[in-house]
Amino acid sequence: MVESSKVRPASVESPKAEPLKVKSVGEKPRVAFIVSHFPVLSQTFVINQATGLLDRGYEVDILTESLEPAGKMHADVEKYGLLERTFVFPVVPRNYLVRLLKGLLLILRYGPRYPRRIFQALNISRLGLRAASLWALFTAVPTLNRPGYDIVHCQFGDLGFRGLLLRDLMRSPAFSSSSPARIAQLIVMFRGFDISAKLKAESNSVYSQLFKQADFFLTNCDFFRQRLLALGCPPDRIRVHYSGLDCDKFEFKPRQLGPDEPVRIAATGRLVEKKGLAYSIQAIAKVAKRYPNVQFDIIGDGPLRAELASLIDALQLGESVHLLGWQNEAGIIHVLNQAHLFVAPSVTAADGNQDAPINVLKEAMALGLPVVSTTHGGIPELVEDTVSGYLVPERDADAIANALVKLIEQPQRWPEMGRAGRAYVEHHYSLSDLNDRLAMLYQQLIDSGSSNSFEGSSGSSPATGPSAGPLTVV
Repeated sequence: MVESSKVRPASVESPKAEPLKVKSVGEKPRVAFIVSHFPVLSQTFVINQATGLLDRGYEVDILTESLEPAGKMHADVEKYGLLERTFVFPVVPRNYLVRLLKGLLLILRYGPRYPRRIFQALNISRLGLRAASLWALFTAVPTLNRPGYDIVHCQFGDLGFRGLLLRDLMRSPAFSSSSPARIAQLIVMFRGFDISAKLKAESNSVYSQLFKQADFFLTNCDFFRQRLLALGCPPDRIRVHYSGLDCDKFEFKPRQLGPDEPVRIAATGRLVEKKGLAYSIQAIAKVAKRYPNVQFDIIGDGPLRAELASLIDALQLGESVHLLGWQNEAGIIHVLNQAHLFVAPSVTAADGNQDAPINVLKEAMALGLPVVSTTHGGIPELVEDTVSGYLVPERDADAIANALVKLIEQPQRWPEMGRAGRAYVEHHYSLSDLNDRLAMLYQQLIDSGSSNSFEGSSGSSPATGPSAGPLTVV
């Protein structure tokens, strides 16, 4: 496996992709995103891709296993009417008798209106156990009154098998509104826990069948791409596709420290073990001994909130460390605009969960904040050590504290490091460019009708492989 600290995207600039629009001939291509929960504030990558595709003339539906309760949400959810495009899979009961009874109710409810589609979802000769177990029926329900899909895009790898089932349903004439029937294509995206914690919980062979049957694979960093290749993912059907950032929403601000101004440090993320926030709080306790006016704002919420609050009290940091809870994008930008430094001390969780280049780091770097993070997962593909900030080992509060002290004692370097971070994010993580490349991949898969004839595939690294062409970092 390639060491993450050594993996760097190519420094040679590739030609900038022109903004893409769907071809004017025929109906708009239709895309189904499959997610576990929607909308989720911490999953802006789903919203960014959906809105980017809508802007490019695609039709996008979001199929979710759980619709999240109303609350703080990304502004684009309302702006683009994404909730009106969201459809919920019925829960599949574990008890087969309960499942059978619920399935009969679904057949009675929808069978008279959609007989051909219900028949296909129950077609054991075509779908085998997936139909006999009624999984096909429960998967088909939210799509019964929808046109067929050209692309089924699973946003996480553990949803890939449901994606396979939906793709196979879409390849039936009963689910296609076009003639001849669409040859739906399945793309499976791997983002973090699905290629780390899930492997530890189950086995390294958990995706073996998925690798054989899905049409294309994406992952959000080369660290996870190398892992997927080691597990047997076909090298000619996988690309790195970073989670992009709309840098126009994040106005660059050189960081400067005014006379007698407290140093303000910020962190953003779910309050879970993987984010390593306990180590940053411990580091702040050490920093505060030398700089007692330091302030640390933590944006986010999660199951470890009470535990982190207790740690703050135990270290007598109540005046210095503040748990701000969830904020929307505007709230996050407001807090980060007041900060001088940013910390993201990600760690490998006990269950094996790991991070890619996390969006909160991209946001901080786009705003001009020098950062402190860890040599963890895909983060070294984003943070250039000593250039845009510092990388330290995981679970090392002393190292985090030393890096913060080094930055506090060199405020003259903040503008330079901030500019380097902003430039790196603009060059490698432009949301517009990445959405163009995703649309390009969709169109190539649709045009080919089969991933086996997809052009431009090879075993070369997506960061350096010449054959990848404009999809080098899709």
